Amino acid sequence: MKAEETVEIDLVGKTSIADAMIITSGRSQRHVGSIADKVIQEFKSRGFGNPRVEGMPACDWVLIDAGDILVHIFRPEVRHFYNLEKIWGADRPADRLAG
Repeated sequence: MKAEETVEIDLVGKTSIADAMIITSGRSQRHVGSIADKVIQEFKSRGFGNPRVEGMPACDWVLIDAGDILVHIFRPEVRHFYNLEKIWGADRPADRLAG
C-alpha cells in the first residue's frame, strides 16, 4: 500500500495496553483509508478477529486496535502534530534513566 515512514515501537514493559505499536503515514485521507482497509483485511485473514477501528470516516488518523498490536495510520501533518514516536519511543526520559 506504499505506507510511508513506518516505525514499530516495542511497548513491553512500558504499558499493559499492547505489546507493540506501529505508526505509519499515508499521503492523503484516501491513502490513509486504503492502508487501514488493507491492514484490517490482513488482521482478519490471519485469524486476529475483528480489530476495533477508530477514525475511518475522516481518515486523518486511523487507530486499529488488534489487542496486542496497535496500528496508527496518519496523514503527515496530523502525525507531526501528535508526535506519538516522541511520547512512546525509546528516547523517553524514563527509559534513558532506567538504562
